[in-house]
Formats: sequence, structure tokens, C-alpha cells
Amino acid sequence: MTYQLLIALRYLRAKRRQRTISLNTFISIAGVTLGVAALIATLAVMSGFEENLREKILGTNAHVVIVDRAQRPIEEYGEVLAAVARLPHVVAATPFIYNQVLLTAESNVHGVILRGIDPATEGKVTDVERNLIDGRLANLSRTFPPPSDKPGLSPRSGIVIGKELALRLGVFMGDTINVVSPRGTMGPFGMVPKLRPYQVVGIFDSGMYDYDSSIAYISLAQAQDFFQMGPAVTGIEIKVDEIFRASAVADAAEAALGGRYWVRDWREMNRNLFSALKLEKIIMFIILILIILVAAFNIIGTLTMIVIEKSREIAILKAMGATRRAVMAIFMLDGLIIGGVGVVIGIPLGYLVCWAIETFYTLPADVYYISHIPVRISLFDVVLVAGSALLITFLATVYPSWQAGKLAPVEALRYE
Repeated sequence: MTYQLLIALRYLRAKRRQRTISLNTFISIAGVTLGVAALIATLAVMSGFEENLREKILGTNAHVVIVDRAQRPIEEYGEVLAAVARLPHVVAATPFIYNQVLLTAESNVHGVILRGIDPATEGKVTDVERNLIDGRLANLSRTFPPPSDKPGLSPRSGIVIGKELALRLGVFMGDTINVVSPRGTMGPFGMVPKLRPYQVVGIFDSGMYDYDSSIAYISLAQAQDFFQMGPAVTGIEIKVDEIFRASAVADAAEAALGGRYWVRDWREMNRNLFSALKLEKIIMFIILILIILVAAFNIIGTLTMIVIEKSREIAILKAMGATRRAVMAIFMLDGLIIGGVGVVIGIPLGYLVCWAIETFYTLPADVYYISHIPVRISLFDVVLVAGSALLITFLATVYPSWQAGKLAPVEALRYE
């Protein structure tokens, strides 16, 4: 242990007549500790919400989506599926049809996005099947007889709707709803909307209100027939083995398909949302770092007081041969010790706060779709917070250390 460190530790220990220095040291450490803990907890909560939202979005949507650049149906989608399946990191792919329709029940009407999916492969790409709270996705391919009280009606196919949509329409499992498409047939009085009855064979709950209230699923064959698309589909959905490789897979798919198709990954499709979350996280980091800056000003005051109190001892050290750099190192070590102790205590305190938030703080079920605040502690965030705190405390030592280093021994000892 060098003599600079020994002297730095001695200066931080107050004597009876220097209790103010000891109190200021404690306050400085407490400020750094609270700042580090608050930053870790805030960033962990924001990361948790971002991850929870990403999981819910990717539970309903695919990692990568392929559509025609001219917004035309893809007729040779079998070739596209085969080309995509050969790409590295692709886990599964499935075709889909996407269109806007009206759903009507006995007393309610609601506009939704109707998606035609392949029940056999959709579950390999999205979490729609895992999100079902009633029914099975395979029932979309079945045909159901008309109700016993209406034997004259034709058989109906199945439809899966969201939990919120079922509440809005006032329907339950087994009920009949009508799908109305504005793209109907031309009659003597203009366009006649196309209407077809479907039986509710499944209800899903994705945890996202927008999805649960505005999406319905029918089988791919039914969608092709209803929208008169023949053997064509709207696009291809792809699942990759690692969500952060989606962008690279999208670029590879676009190159493999010759640039005819528009290939987008999940981040590009939700760029506004995730950019806003990232910006909010950065702003919160900047705001909360002010707590550590306040502690840094206290460190400057503490070290300045130590320099004034120890001016005689500093002069003796310099008279004994201590260099200006060595004297500056003593007070820089004092500041780094204060910051280091604050970081060492603040990190476990931040973890404790995160555990308490996740364990004890509950959210009202009638307002939120989650019962507890999601918390995700990132090692990168912890290192960033710790590094920022140490850097700020180090910068706070520069001026007091410079003042101590330039102290002239003759001036300090003149009246001793």
C-alpha cells in the first residue's frame, strides 16, 4: 500500500475536532449510494417494461414479414417459403392473408383485421396458439353444422377472436358472428358487401389490448375463398432463432428473393414505439444522474475542507520531498474512495429495490394487463451506472486536488 493511499484513508477518518469533515464524507457516500441505487432500479424497470412489451408484440407478430413491393398477392408463395427455409437462423415460416373487415353479432358491429393463417404452421411462428384461453387453433380447419334451431343454414367454418373483441361483440364460444367484407359483388345498385357466418372456435388473450380487440383469425383456405384470392397469399411470416438476428435474416431474405419483395423485421415494423422507449430510458438516465452530480458537489466541498484543514500537513509533506502529483493523488484517492464505497453499497441496494418492486408492488388487474411491475436488470446498465458514478466522483476531485498540489510550503508554514 503506497503512502498516498495511507494518508488518503487517514484524512477521511475524522478527529474529534473535525467531525464536520466526517459528516460531509458520510453525506457524500450516501448521495452516491442513493444515486446509483435509483439509477439501477429505474433502468431495470424500464428495461422490464420494454422486454415485456417486446414479448407481447412478438407473441402476436412474426420476427420477419415478407410482402410484395407492389402490394400484390403472392401467388408463388411455395417457392418463397422454400427459399426462406434454406436461410441460416430461420426456424419456421408460414403464409398469411391480411385484410380489413367488419364483424357483426346480434347487437354489435366492430371493424377488425382479419388474418388468414395455416393452423398447422402458425403456432411455429407466433404465439397465437399458446395465447388461446379457450378452443384450439386446429378447429379453424373444421366445418360446423348449423344450429339445431336453424337447420336451413349452411355449415360454418371456425373463427378465433380476441378476448376484448369477444366482450365488445357480446359473443362466447360456439356463437355465430358474421364477417362482412366491403369487397363484394357488383349489383344493380352498386357494390354489395360480401357476408359470411363463422362460428367462434377459440378466444385468445395476448395481453395487448390493441391486438385483443382488433384481430380475428380464420383458416388460410377460408380467407382465400372469402377474399377471392385463389391460391395467392398476402405475405410470408418468418421466425428466427434469435430475435436480434432478425435484421440480418431480413437482409439475407431480400437478397435471396432478388429484391422483388419487401422484407421487414420486427424492429422496423415497430420503430416508433421502440425508439420512443429507448429515448425515454436515455432521458431518465440523464435526469437521475443529477442525484450523483449533487453528491459530486458535496465531494468537492468535503475535499476543499480537508485541504484547508490539512494545509500544514500538506506543506510538511512537500517540504519532505512529496511531489505535486503525489499530493494531488492523495485527494483524488479520497474522492475515488467516497465514490467507490457509494457504488459498492449502491449496487446491492439497487438490486434490493428491484426485488422489492417486483415482489411486493402489485398493479390493479382492472387497469393493467400485468399484475406485477416487470424488472430486468442488465449487466450493461449496472456497469454503465457504476462507471458513470466513478467518473463523476473522479472529476469532482480535480479542483480540490489541484488546489492542494499548488500549495506552497513556505506560505503554509509561515505562521506555524
